[in-house]
Amino acid sequence: MPTRRDILAGGAALALAHPVRAVTLGDDGLYKQPWFLDSFLELGDDLAEAAAGGRGLIVLFEQAGCPYCRELHAVNFARPELADFLTAHFDVVQLDLWGARRLLDFDGETLEERALAAKWTVNFTPTTVLFPAEAAGSASRAEAEAFRLPGYLKPFHYLSALEYVATGEYRAQPFPRYLQDKFATLRERGIDPDVW
Repeated sequence: MPTRRDILAGGAALALAHPVRAVTLGDDGLYKQPWFLDSFLELGDDLAEAAAGGRGLIVLFEQAGCPYCRELHAVNFARPELADFLTAHFDVVQLDLWGARRLLDFDGETLEERALAAKWTVNFTPTTVLFPAEAAGSASRAEAEAFRLPGYLKPFHYLSALEYVATGEYRAQPFPRYLQDKFATLRERGIDPDVW
């Protein structure tokens, strides 16, 4: 845990323990990653294309000025193990919680980003909605969605959620049990996980 002295000294100790990198801010006020999908915003097709490549789909809701969205990009996505796992197992479509771009939902309804957020009951940013590859062809978001992260999670928990869906464990057990099992396995191997 950083001390007051560490923070006042420019956060050097904090920077060493928890890497933070500069993030790219787009014209829309949202942080960007080079591996975000440049999509026609037809979510069923996006999932089908991802599944054809053996990956699932993430729909990531963010908003301009969101400090936790910045944290997701500057801290979580800065970790190579997390970014590498994410890009190997998922395509990512970024949406603006208040955006006006028109898109096609899984059920065939055309609506704006902000209306989709309301329809899907997205209330926090960032919200990460995960769809596994086997859900391709689903007739609705409810049928396709495996798991969601409403808000920011630290890197260990965020990566664990990605693994939870990518490995299919979401079908076998609730996420808290999955985390307990993961912690137990790491302890048996003598590893103290970095849960920052």
